[in-house]
Amino acid sequence: MKNYLVKGMVLSLVLAVALTAFVPFESYAASQTTEKKININTASLTELQKLPRIGEKIAQRIIDFRKENGKFKSTTDLLKVKGIGEKIFNSIKDRITV
Repeated sequence: MKNYLVKGMVLSLVLAVALTAFVPFESYAASQTTEKKININTASLTELQKLPRIGEKIAQRIIDFRKENGKFKSTTDLLKVKGIGEKIFNSIKDRITV
């Protein structure tokens, strides 16, 4: 009987340690997936390329559009850039800001 009691206490201790170790890791993992939004009015070529489906050419078009037309007033203005349609815009709209 005493042997079962010791095993139960050890198992409880192991579970308690495992659970307390898991909670901080989970919150750490969540903070790592929360990315800072990219400002399309100030982003560099490299920063723009971090967006899904935005390669060097489209990133350069965004920068050129900015130079020619001034700052974007809203994120939907990005649809005016050649090569950015609804599909691409929908894949990046939650990751950009002005």
